[in-house]
Amino acid sequence: MKFLVFGLIMYRKISRDLKLCAVKMYELNILPVQQILECVGFSLSTFYRILDLWVTTGDVVAHNAGTLPGRPCLLHFDDVEYLLQLIRHRPDWFLDELLDLLKTNRFISVHYVTIHHELCRLGVSRKKLKKIAAERKEDARNDYIERMAQYDPDEIGFIDETSKNDKTPARSQECSKKGCRAIMKQKFVRGRRYTATALLTTEGIMASKVVEGSMTKELYLDFLEHDVVCVLCCSNSSVTNELVDTTVLCFSWFAQCPCNG
Repeated sequence: MKFLVFGLIMYRKISRDLKLCAVKMYELNILPVQQILECVGFSLSTFYRILDLWVTTGDVVAHNAGTLPGRPCLLHFDDVEYLLQLIRHRPDWFLDELLDLLKTNRFISVHYVTIHHELCRLGVSRKKLKKIAAERKEDARNDYIERMAQYDPDEIGFIDETSKNDKTPARSQECSKKGCRAIMKQKFVRGRRYTATALLTTEGIMASKVVEGSMTKELYLDFLEHDVVCVLCCSNSSVTNELVDTTVLCFSWFAQCPCNG
């Protein structure tokens, strides 16, 4: 029990103010060393160690910043900034590709685990990639937005299509215990394909059509003539009446188009 108490006393934390007070009383000859030790409550060896640190560094507390034991950092600030620039330029780099780029452009050879730790320390994590079409033209998009801004939301209708076959309901991720494969029988044959086309406005879906197979040009023109235009003409809503003229113009353009759809 005595050794335990001695250990706790020996490794107790001494405040900087108390150390500085003991050194100042010794330098100004206010009290002898024994009385200073009785006042502050630490040993003679501790006092002379603090005094030696004061004479050497000018402070009673050791500052070990930059001299801590361990391996030196292989990646410096400029190297880490280079990694961040690579990630901003292309977020889909693999760790081995970043390793090769560091070796080629910065002449630094490190393990890919080191790169992973540095990226995690910088707050970089893996996310779902948002894909933007490389063929997208910003000028054309801005012109389209400016042209469509002249219409009210009630004057705009959208026609889109989607398809479904026997493989569509299949799921790629399932649940299973760790160490066990997730196995489930699913159809590998596409089977019958159905295509659904619909007109969407602010009032909801106004017209729709489902065909077996793909939506061809003839079927699409028939959908415009007998479904979209008829529904809009028969409706008394101000929303649908404003869409009739635009739909008729689209129908005329498709009828005169020389392509197949």
